[in-house]
Amino acid sequence: MKKILLIAIVLMAYITNAQIQFTGVVKDSLGNNLEMANVIALDTVTKTISSFGFTDVNGRFKLDLNKNKVFNIKISYVGFKTISEIVRVIDNDIIKNYVMEEDMLNEIKIVSKMPVTVKGDTIIYNADSFTNGTERKLEDVVKKIPGMEINDAGEIEVDGKKVEKVMIDGKDFFDGDTKLATKNIPSNAVDKIQVLRNYGDVNQLKGVQNNEDRVALNIKLKEGKKNFWFGDVTAGAGASPNEGLYLFQPKLFYYTPKYTLNVLGDLNNIGEVVLNRRDVRNFSGGFQSQSPSNGTNLSIADAGIGFLNATSRNANRIETKLSALNFSYSPNKKLDLSGFLIWSSNQNGQRNINILDYINPDIPDDITDNTTDQTSNTGLFKFSSIYKKDINNQMNYDVIGRFSNEFRTDNSSSQVIGNNITENENATPYRINQNLSYFYTVNENNIFALEVQHLLQDEDPFYVASLENDPNSDADGFDDAASILGLDTTVNQYILEQDRSVKSNQLDAKLDYYYIINQKSNLNFVGGALLSKQNFDSRFFQILDPDTGGTLDPDLNIPNLPDARTTNDTEYSFTDLYTGLRYRAKSGIFTFTPGFTLHNYTINNTQIGLTPFEDTFQKFLPELNIVAQFKRSESLTLSYRQQVNFTDVNQIAEGIVASSFNSFFFGNNDILNASTHNVNLNYRSFNLFNYTNVFGRLSYVKTIDQVASVPNFLPGSVVSTRTNLNLPFDTERFSAFGAVSKTFKKIRTRLSGNYTFNKNFQIFGANTNEIRSNVYSLRPGINTNFNKAPNVSVRYSVSFVDQNNLNLTTNSNTQFSTVTHAPSVSFDAYIWNSLTFKTDFTYNEVRQDGKSQNIFKIWDATFAYRKDRDAKWEYELEASNLLGTGSRANVFAGNIVNSINEIFILPRLISFRVRYQL
Repeated sequence: MKKILLIAIVLMAYITNAQIQFTGVVKDSLGNNLEMANVIALDTVTKTISSFGFTDVNGRFKLDLNKNKVFNIKISYVGFKTISEIVRVIDNDIIKNYVMEEDMLNEIKIVSKMPVTVKGDTIIYNADSFTNGTERKLEDVVKKIPGMEINDAGEIEVDGKKVEKVMIDGKDFFDGDTKLATKNIPSNAVDKIQVLRNYGDVNQLKGVQNNEDRVALNIKLKEGKKNFWFGDVTAGAGASPNEGLYLFQPKLFYYTPKYTLNVLGDLNNIGEVVLNRRDVRNFSGGFQSQSPSNGTNLSIADAGIGFLNATSRNANRIETKLSALNFSYSPNKKLDLSGFLIWSSNQNGQRNINILDYINPDIPDDITDNTTDQTSNTGLFKFSSIYKKDINNQMNYDVIGRFSNEFRTDNSSSQVIGNNITENENATPYRINQNLSYFYTVNENNIFALEVQHLLQDEDPFYVASLENDPNSDADGFDDAASILGLDTTVNQYILEQDRSVKSNQLDAKLDYYYIINQKSNLNFVGGALLSKQNFDSRFFQILDPDTGGTLDPDLNIPNLPDARTTNDTEYSFTDLYTGLRYRAKSGIFTFTPGFTLHNYTINNTQIGLTPFEDTFQKFLPELNIVAQFKRSESLTLSYRQQVNFTDVNQIAEGIVASSFNSFFFGNNDILNASTHNVNLNYRSFNLFNYTNVFGRLSYVKTIDQVASVPNFLPGSVVSTRTNLNLPFDTERFSAFGAVSKTFKKIRTRLSGNYTFNKNFQIFGANTNEIRSNVYSLRPGINTNFNKAPNVSVRYSVSFVDQNNLNLTTNSNTQFSTVTHAPSVSFDAYIWNSLTFKTDFTYNEVRQDGKSQNIFKIWDATFAYRKDRDAKWEYELEASNLLGTGSRANVFAGNIVNSINEIFILPRLISFRVRYQL
């Protein structure tokens, strides 16, 4: 190791000494410093870029050049004539200043492509400058670009901000999800990646809105990829310890100026899931509720089945089927049509063994073994139209729908309840969103914007549980719970059924009027309405005789749970009528946007057997946003917003809901709305002079009357009931996140970290617990980005969880500490312009109170061959989980139970694939 370190130091010293620094200042003819001017050095022999950079706020630039060479120095800036000068480098540093003259043609002429170009709020990356030949999809390129990364959910982030949408040549690509883009767009089709900061959908509103938190990407295709089909088709087969493996993935693209067509397919049982069930249900198609921005959060909760999200790290069987079609068509310059059709099928199996250690000695400890089989079939569609009559009139219409058919079967055993426990769930929900918006510019001082959204949602989950019972024994683990629930305990088998129907109908409309006072200030008057109606119908019952279908339907109230009802039919309506005013003004480097909204809320709730509930009240909600733009690439944003949070019908309906065989929930008709104070401070610096990106975020949220779940375990049983109520204490959450990355020639370093403090409360039986948790982590990383040499990436993540549970009733205190170490290393090489080798290794260790609880190691590798970069055929051997790791464990410490959850994962998978490049 010492020899290797010594060699590395010698090589670094040699490389450093073999280069000189070429520095200077760029100004205009009036002596003003020019920030963000492009400066490149072209090798006059190889005709390639040897070094590039940008001027900082003081007009300074810096290039690292090899000795004893001749370079063509080119300097360009929008609106100025390009400077071109031959410079001979010998062995001394060079300092030279430049003055640029204005160009009335406003053209930039650069002989070679700049790796990075900045135009206003747009940063343009030349994809070929960051690749070495091992890349296959867009995500492989994104990972190598400074300031960009792929998060754990597979989504693109820029400086910590999630990318809102991905476009190809300005056309939406499956709007609403970036994973389909990163996993499918071929890397060799990408010419440039444009990062659109302060992104706005409507040009008319860009000058009057704050869009600092909005980021989009536009992928520019290479010239040879237009007017022709391009993409690839991959087919493969393989083996695993359990079954044979298969894979078929066509990815086809067609782009012309008038219309585009994208066809994606995926059929595999290797665990490569592009869209899992959670992604599909969260697929928004670009729809964003406008009410939270005006102070109201109305939750429309998911009333579907308890579907577990499956990945290769928490499932032991995954089968994926995906068919997706995305299109756009522009019949003329005024009208753009686009949309997509997606059908996704996910089947997976999971097994979990849970060791449960309950804090309360009256609750027996338990060990459960659960095997789950799940199927989710979902269809998605979206149609969008944008009509621009002229620059002053724009009308948009969008509709997106989701239709699903879902099944889940669980076979469980419990040390306390018993064996042969079977649960079945199924649902066929659908959801349809519509959006109509119209933007009208009367003149340069007056702009109107009308936006109307409509949601129609229907969910119908059905649940059946079957538990063995010995009517002659009092030792059965479920008997006490059955008695409390009012069930017949003389049966040989408990068969419980839960039937629910939840229908939601919501209209969200607002009208904005912008009055432009001058170039630095404007007024925004807003008025709107949020109308919501939900119907909740539920029935919980016991099947007495499966052959005859006889049922037991107890009285409306369960004898020992008077607040829980076996049947209920609830109608819940919500109305929010609001108006508001915002003032936006620029002064120097600052932009101030103070404002307020005034709301009139009306809530109506009718349930069987209860007095109808109605409440009307008003709220004044202030807000403030301040942006300090220190320079074009550096800003600080402070925002404050007060909001009101409302729950939905699922939380107030007092009909009992069987979440599982050992967990039952019933709503609370008396819960009130919660209110929050939100403060955020964001800092961003993108410095291309010294290749440093810095991003930081501070956030504080205080919630008053927080709605919380209250568990209650039945005496001597692991069966619990839950309801909810408003906490009598305020909850608090403070979080901080920071990341800094710096590039040294071909070496990129990154350090990120986060800290979260939570103060929450939980009522459990007669006890009230104050839970304070401190969660913090550090994630250093270093990677190389050579164009013709192997690349290595080394990352390390360490996270700490310190939790303090204080029982306010008994004044007793318990503390837990958990540390997770997760180093990883990846390597990729492109050898002889034909061989690609990739491998990555991750190690994960969980330690609790100083003791190791779980060690989890995964090693993957890929070896591929193609004749050359332009070859049509590629042959690939891929292996995942080479170490054959069978399971991993999660450790949880709480004030009710401590648990160790062993999760079985996909075994070693080895597949051979053939890819044909169109």
